[in-house]
Amino acid sequence: MKLQRTRIKFCGMTRAEDALAAVALGVDALGFVFVPGSPRRVGLDAAAAIRCQLPPLVSVVALLRNPDSEEVRETIEALRPELLQFHGEETPQFCAAFGLPYLKVVAMRGLQQPLADIARDYAGAAALLLDGHAPGELGGQGKVFDWAGIADLDKPLILAGGLNSDNVATAIRLAHPFAVDVSSGIESKPGIKDSGKMEAFVQQVRNADF
Repeated sequence: MKLQRTRIKFCGMTRAEDALAAVALGVDALGFVFVPGSPRRVGLDAAAAIRCQLPPLVSVVALLRNPDSEEVRETIEALRPELLQFHGEETPQFCAAFGLPYLKVVAMRGLQQPLADIARDYAGAAALLLDGHAPGELGGQGKVFDWAGIADLDKPLILAGGLNSDNVATAIRLAHPFAVDVSSGIESKPGIKDSGKMEAFVQQVRNADF
């Protein structure tokens, strides 16, 4: 029996109207991408302006990939995120060095190391975020992986990669994640969210919880 509702994170926010629509749907967390080369990358000033419009009790997540320490500190100062999300080869020591909880992304396509070993290495992570891309690639590519093959770990798991309103309920029933994370599956184009897709996604998550 499922004892808690599945949390929802909408990622790749670039517009205030999309962020506020997500909040109105009851989404738990919003992700802002600061990764060079990503079509959803947003400037610090723009992200901070959106952040100022958000109500309390909505988590803001800053997405970074192989940043240096100064970049992380600048992001924290400008955005005031509740969570950091690291997508690269950052060490556990680096991820934990900034005084904020963090998520560590695991590239599941072609994964060589057992998830249990990664969870042990990143024992200080608030959660592992499992995405469908290959190591070295950017996230947000809409690639799925074998949800049924996820080990039952003693750590919260966030499921990402190719989720949309058509498959998220199945993914939840197979993997039983703590949370689901979606970007391309709720967009009309990269960085531009679709209100109908957002609403349908949330509804399917809620349906899967019962």
